[in-house]
Amino acid sequence: MSQRQLWDYLLLHHRPLISSPFFPVILAFSSYVVFSVPFAVLDLMGDKMPYFYQYKIQQDRKPTLQMMKKSFMTAVYNHIFLFYQAPTVCEVFVDGLASLLLFDTQYYIWHLIHHKHPQLYKWIHAVHHEYKSPFSWSTEQLSIPELMTVGIWSNQDPILLRCHPLTTWCVTVFSIWMSVEDHIGYDLPWTLNHLVPCGLLGGAPAHDMHHQKPNSNYAPFFSHWDRLFGTVVPLKRTYVK
Repeated sequence: MSQRQLWDYLLLHHRPLISSPFFPVILAFSSYVVFSVPFAVLDLMGDKMPYFYQYKIQQDRKPTLQMMKKSFMTAVYNHIFLFYQAPTVCEVFVDGLASLLLFDTQYYIWHLIHHKHPQLYKWIHAVHHEYKSPFSWSTEQLSIPELMTVGIWSNQDPILLRCHPLTTWCVTVFSIWMSVEDHIGYDLPWTLNHLVPCGLLGGAPAHDMHHQKPNSNYAPFFSHWDRLFGTVVPLKRTYVK
């Protein structure tokens, strides 16, 4: 069966499963079980299987069934029972903030590199800079490679940080709102960059300046990396005379 046939089969017969936000958890845990069982059997058999036992690194230490049970149940709890409990507001905030900060760091580095490397800029990122004055629909005017990169980070960062699915959904919606807000082309007094104190968020002013002066304001959401590396440029308004 080819990769295409496999994928078509999964879409046709198991679309709800593979589309579920729980699927990565199911895949990870089932893989963990399948890979661990043969070696658990080997540990329990011990010297009854001398051919394999001779390769054991610490032959004087043998894991017991009780030890295995404890480790297994810890994994079960972490992978399954954890999601039967709704996250607290504090957990959503802390985990969500961590996801946004991680994405902000990843994209700042990626963004900086693609502006400094002419070929990367030309073939991957230039499509997003077609317009010097951004507007809401230009938010996702991206090349396929850039969209894939952003998509991978957006989906994998919450998994890496072990966020609850509800937190992941909240982060997804909130980050899209922040991205759209960055591109609206209006410095409205009630946008997030004005509501969050100390200029921690760049918002539309920062990203609008990035489209005017592409070698500035690389961070998508926060302002600390641009401040730290000297790439921040303040807003400069233009008026119709």
